Amino acid sequence: MIFKIGQVIHHKLFNYRGVIYGADSVFKESDEWYEEVAKSRPPKDKPWYKVLVHNRDHTTYVAERNLEPEENAEAVNHPLLLLYFNGFNNGEYVTGSLN
Repeated sequence: MIFKIGQVIHHKLFNYRGVIYGADSVFKESDEWYEEVAKSRPPKDKPWYKVLVHNRDHTTYVAERNLEPEENAEAVNHPLLLLYFNGFNNGEYVTGSLN
């Protein structure tokens, strides 16, 4: 997998920022979800990521090919951040101690 938990990303197709809070080595949602939501038909046999979307209150599930590292890795604003991360350090979210 190219990306890691806590990394700030940019969605190439939908032009939003977010932070990765989960990852699957291959697609793990249902076939119905894929048919309804994944309109660009990204590969199911490549990594997919769970993303907290900046300035929104929802999450997304995104194929690796639709993501890129965010060049301006500033903090993300999302109501669920504290459920997954303990802080923001050097452009990445951390799950452990900041010490």
